[in-house]
Amino acid sequence: MTHDDTDETADGESTDEIPATRTPGGGATPEPEPIEPAAPEEFGLVQAWWGDGKGKTTAAMGMGFRAAGHGYRVHMLQFMKGGADSVEGVRGEYNAIAAMPGFTYENAGHYGWHGLLDGSADDEHEAKASAAFERAEALVAGAADADLSAPLPLDGDPDDGVHMLILDELLYAADRGLVDPDDVVALAESKPDGLELVLTGSHAEPAYLEGVADLITNVRKVAHPFDAGHRARRGTEY
Repeated sequence: MTHDDTDETADGESTDEIPATRTPGGGATPEPEPIEPAAPEEFGLVQAWWGDGKGKTTAAMGMGFRAAGHGYRVHMLQFMKGGADSVEGVRGEYNAIAAMPGFTYENAGHYGWHGLLDGSADDEHEAKASAAFERAEALVAGAADADLSAPLPLDGDPDDGVHMLILDELLYAADRGLVDPDDVVALAESKPDGLELVLTGSHAEPAYLEGVADLITNVRKVAHPFDAGHRARRGTEY
């Protein structure tokens, strides 16, 4: 490349000598753009987020918002999260999702947590988890019938296909024996190639997903405010 062909800064410095200019964005700070329906080029992996640390659902929803920001269709189905006396009747994440084009959610949880003396009935937890898993199978089937290589309507019914499906706390339901881990494996293996499937939950390692999930992340607790007696806080836990 001759000098005439080389871009220069205002100071006469060759942009080839500035590492930032060699990035895909050319060193420029990205600007927000209008969200229009689009299709991902590299979706199709299975992710599993587990561990005793805080942040599994938060990470999954963060990816959901990122994907929706690119115009991809995202849906989250929550298992096991029907509420508890430490959580108010409003969820910040639901308000945010409702305001985000292309991102929808549904909650199939039951009050309280399975196995705890919180006034909830374990058989009702099992019934809710079973129904939620059937719903997950229907959502995966809907994605299989859709053309995931093409944009999907941002306001479309999730039954008609999504690019990313988040099954929040499914691994916890499997850990508690409310869903058969073998069925979780079968669901992951049955998904269409273009569907990004994100599974969260469980303090116990989901060893059954080894060789099935492309990404397995252990969110490990070092310290947690709950251990010091703090209750769930508005804006961080709900």
